[in-house]
Amino acid sequence: MAMPGAAEMWNERYAEPFLSYGTEPNDYLREVADRIPEGPVLCLAEGEGRNAVFLAGRGHSVTAVDLSEVGLANARELAVRHGVEIETVVADMTEFDLGEARWSGIVSIWGHLPSALRPGVHAACVRALRAGGVFVLEAYTPRQLDRPGVGGPPVADGMPTPDELRRDLAGLRLEHCREVDRDIAEGVFHHGPSTTVQVLGVKPSGLGA
Repeated sequence: MAMPGAAEMWNERYAEPFLSYGTEPNDYLREVADRIPEGPVLCLAEGEGRNAVFLAGRGHSVTAVDLSEVGLANARELAVRHGVEIETVVADMTEFDLGEARWSGIVSIWGHLPSALRPGVHAACVRALRAGGVFVLEAYTPRQLDRPGVGGPPVADGMPTPDELRRDLAGLRLEHCREVDRDIAEGVFHHGPSTTVQVLGVKPSGLGA
């Protein structure tokens, strides 16, 4: 469950469209998008839709889930601008029903969750992928606290380590699960030298239809 007042905070942040994180897709998602098989894709904590619109432009049927009504309204506007369609669902991703063996891809970009909630959401992602489906994640790691004002949650508990993600995502074949130092330029809230964890996981055959 999201923290009380979280939806209101994000609605306020997205009140000026696309200032916060821009309109371009996340760099890591762009790098690995070719690995996502044909079929439906779920984008968690999708905000203003930049990643969902990018994937819809690649031919996927995309569902974008976020707490913020304002953010998802901006996402629909961005989709119209790009001549694509996306489905939007206002929901807390810790309570959203991901389904079973439903998605060809699940994308979590900056979907930071408290450590008490994160394993359950990630286990649901594993169950919800089709065989051969791909999970893509980028998140700030606790080392990001050494870089104040650049991006990420204010406390380490909201930021996963590679070891934690390996445990969370048991059942996927992890082709990437790496901590990287890189420059990020995504709007006004993610801008500058950053430390992140990047994950590319594939669901093997035999672990769901």
